[in-house]
Amino acid sequence: MANRIGMVLKRAEQVLLQAKSAALRPVGLTLPQYVALAELDRQPGITGASLARASLVSPQAMMVVLKLLEDQGLISRAPHPRHPSVLELHMTDAGREALGAARERVEPVERRLLAAFSPDELDTLQGLLSRWIAALVAD
Repeated sequence: MANRIGMVLKRAEQVLLQAKSAALRPVGLTLPQYVALAELDRQPGITGASLARASLVSPQAMMVVLKLLEDQGLISRAPHPRHPSVLELHMTDAGREALGAARERVEPVERRLLAAFSPDELDTLQGLLSRWIAALVAD
């Protein structure tokens, strides 16, 4: 069992990502674009590097996502008022509209997943996964 738990976790992640990606397809966003817009909504003016860290992707991968979002008119980049070499990211009105439409499609997927567990089971699962992470991050 111990050697299969990683496979079960990977499969659970894949199924969740596939379900969210399928939900986003009609909106015209990819999952990485959705994650970036959601984080940008939470932290307006964030830099690309900070957004990459918050989204758990490499800066190079985030630059590709940002280029697509900018080309679609969903975000804009502007120099920081005191540090002109630093570009701040801002969501446009079209970006806010796209994020709203995307949330309407993704949130039912998340609700369906959460409904499969009792509140106590969700607490237990979160605790176990946190211990999993801590065990592998610890030196």
